[in-house]
Amino acid sequence: MPELPEVEALAHHLREHAVGRTVARVDVASLSVLKTASPPWTDLHGREVTGAGRHGKHLDLDCDGLHLIVHLARAGWLRWANTLSAAPPKPGKGPLALRVHLGPPGEGPGFDLTEAGTKKGLAVWIVKDPAEVPSIARLGPDALSLDRDALAELFKGRTERLKTALTDQTLMAGVGNAYSDEIMHTAQLSPYATAGKLDDNALDRLHAALHSVLTDAVTRSVGQGSATLKGEKRSGLRVHARTGLPCPVCGDTVREVSFADTSLQYCPTCQTGGKPLADRRMSKLLR
Repeated sequence: MPELPEVEALAHHLREHAVGRTVARVDVASLSVLKTASPPWTDLHGREVTGAGRHGKHLDLDCDGLHLIVHLARAGWLRWANTLSAAPPKPGKGPLALRVHLGPPGEGPGFDLTEAGTKKGLAVWIVKDPAEVPSIARLGPDALSLDRDALAELFKGRTERLKTALTDQTLMAGVGNAYSDEIMHTAQLSPYATAGKLDDNALDRLHAALHSVLTDAVTRSVGQGSATLKGEKRSGLRVHARTGLPCPVCGDTVREVSFADTSLQYCPTCQTGGKPLADRRMSKLLR
């Protein structure tokens, strides 16, 4: 799933390449991707792109006061092209969900929103105010906006595991499955630690890791084309999606805990005092 760094890089790409251009036409290949009916997508036609930004993991294309909001979910992506086909796509054919022409169709640039696989989560809203999108209205503060004291206040009294707290978008926006694993590894904290019971030293490490991991990832990602962003993300990961490989810090084997529809990766030596974590069925450290 694209997280804060990748969405920020996509927003930067759109600021560089889309701002100042005019939406000539929007092609909807999958009506289910649209979560709003009014204003209609045709209201975007003829509007100049005046900005591009991010709300947590939501991408925001500002078209002269009318916002095209995108949440890429787990398998969605934005694919930029210098020239898009003029022929309207056939509904229901392939991964294409929505196409935005930023110039005469068949001559100008634009982008496709696509989604791989059969489990669909890609979502698009067309709104006058981003706060009209329910999942944006519920967002907590942006992860990169938090100073150390704000992070401590956010976690105060929380009883969930650290992994859960870091990925709760209503608590803190922008961090997902991959970067939460990286942040906890960098901070040398267990995914099963209770968020509200971190001591001052642990909070110091967590805040430093939160900012360093995300800032480094943004730095690596911004300026990349959308076609290379996924590879850039993978190349910077130390434990996430590296089950069975050696930890780059200590050499121990990276381990995994699997859940119903997701998993986490961690290093026992760096994060859990050498003890492997139990799976979901046991819900505690193996003793």
